[in-house]
Amino acid sequence: MASKIYPDAAAALDGLLHDDMLIASGGFGLCGVPERLLDGIRDSGVKKLTFASNNAGIDNEGIGKLLRTRQVRKMIASYVGENKEFERQYLAGELEVEFCPQGTLAERMRAGGAGIPGFYTKTGVGTKVAEGKDAKVLEGRNGPEEFILERGIFADLAIVKAWKADETGNLVFRKTARNFNVPAATCGRVCVVEVEEIVAAGSLDPDCIHLPGVYVQRMILGAPYEKKIEFRTVRQRDSAAA
Repeated sequence: MASKIYPDAAAALDGLLHDDMLIASGGFGLCGVPERLLDGIRDSGVKKLTFASNNAGIDNEGIGKLLRTRQVRKMIASYVGENKEFERQYLAGELEVEFCPQGTLAERMRAGGAGIPGFYTKTGVGTKVAEGKDAKVLEGRNGPEEFILERGIFADLAIVKAWKADETGNLVFRKTARNFNVPAATCGRVCVVEVEEIVAAGSLDPDCIHLPGVYVQRMILGAPYEKKIEFRTVRQRDSAAA
């Protein structure tokens, strides 16, 4: 079997990128973000991209790097705060945004990974989220209720970040970095992963695998990483007593 391990992001993304593609990206804020792969996408020069991701990072971090270079045409996201460039482009009509409730976005990715083209949910009923979507009254937990149709996400490419991988691509995520990475990985036609450590096949506990290697086509070792914090808040220290 051919190795899934590539020397760097450019090599792992080679032949996969093109303009106008849909990319599912894992991460939450700056936690579990595939930053090496995002750098590779930025450096490739592809444009008019649509990203499905919980958020767009912050200014010049995460997907924010690609907003700076004007390579993103549309964001499918549930949170868009903390990013001034995102705000500027959206208000100027330069960026299309599809807002999606956080749980619905995760389920849309999961549904795409399971081959489910759509599902009905109560989330968003009676709000702007429901505008333009098919609505039906169905038998719910509390009797007949209105539900709206949400579409599964089938991405051209999934990019995620994991803590450990074995040589066959079985992945382990660490703590909150698990976030959107698992559903994002499953909904891409091709999944490329960056990890902090690659170990020998058979050395990971099978009961601790979060994503089986069957979902992973390519991966890179991205370490070392800088542990970034969106906002650093510290308590004002009282002056020492005289």
